[in-house]
Amino acid sequence: MSWELLLWLLALGALLALLVQLLRFVRADGDLTLLWAEWQGRRPEWELTDMVIWVTGASSGIGEELVYQLSKLGVSLVLSARRVQELERVKRRCLENGILKEKDIFVLPLDLTDRSSHEAATKAVLQEFGKIDILVNNGGQSQRSLCVDTNLDVFKELMELNYLGTVSLTMCVLPHMIERKQGKIVTVNSLLGIISAPLSSGYCASKHALRGFFNCLRVELAEYPGIVISNICPGPVQSNIVKNSLTEEVTKSVGIDTVQSHKMATSRCVRLMLISMANDLKEVWIADHPFLLVVYLWQYMPTWAWWLTNILGKKRIENFKNGLNCVPHADLLVYYKLLLVLEKEVSTRMQISLTLKPGRQNMIEGVLAFF
Repeated sequence: MSWELLLWLLALGALLALLVQLLRFVRADGDLTLLWAEWQGRRPEWELTDMVIWVTGASSGIGEELVYQLSKLGVSLVLSARRVQELERVKRRCLENGILKEKDIFVLPLDLTDRSSHEAATKAVLQEFGKIDILVNNGGQSQRSLCVDTNLDVFKELMELNYLGTVSLTMCVLPHMIERKQGKIVTVNSLLGIISAPLSSGYCASKHALRGFFNCLRVELAEYPGIVISNICPGPVQSNIVKNSLTEEVTKSVGIDTVQSHKMATSRCVRLMLISMANDLKEVWIADHPFLLVVYLWQYMPTWAWWLTNILGKKRIENFKNGLNCVPHADLLVYYKLLLVLEKEVSTRMQISLTLKPGRQNMIEGVLAFF
């Protein structure tokens, strides 16, 4: 074999490897490390059984779906949120559809902004189950308003709830985990803890603060390798987070339902969260395209990301001022559709069969319907 032929074969192999990675990325609904763990990593059904798991924000959205899926894994659950009736409803459904018994679920009402109550709440969990294996910091609230129109009390409320409340509860649980030299602290952050978007200045600030705090805490706990700090960063997920978002006044919320067709199913988001928890991943990104594409741009091509954000941000603000839903601009979805065309072309040429994930085409059509 000549050297020239060998070089051509190496170049062809590199090209094929690049195309495979491109196809994987176009079909992805999470960062590639997370999806590798889903394919080759440890299963939640093996790793999380018999653990005591405390979930805040368990009365709705991601937290509610998380406890439903955990209830099928044979764990002990602590459900916390402010609305006691909703927690009891979630508990009843866990008992109906899961494999847990009454003694395995502890309903513990908790207000994250009442930091003086966190120590007593932690002691109550330890008295009930004797240990805390995993703390899932999921409680929080979002925001939809222009910065210049927003009362300072809104920023204060978001920092109290999303940041200081989460940090306070973590600091109460942490000594127990240090004493045992093991445990997991899982914080549901957001893609907006990595990137930034207009109309969410206070929310972005609180989520960036959370990411910085837990990244620092992870380093400080390096002498305790059994304690895992994990940041979960979902993109748009089907829930009431927008409906419950604060606006320019702390007493006002958005209060209306928004179209969910372009968002990831809550069940899929939670399944990927469980994969992350089972494999001790430090940070994961969970989102469909085009949202996942944007966060990769921010991470690896920030100059391009700023340029694109400025374009899309102007459209987002214009829609907000005109009373329209603030969803990604059609230009971004056009870029994503080009990726899908490329996927189809490459798949044909390589004679392999690839199909879109269920709901992916509906996501594109649903978002484009706004424009």
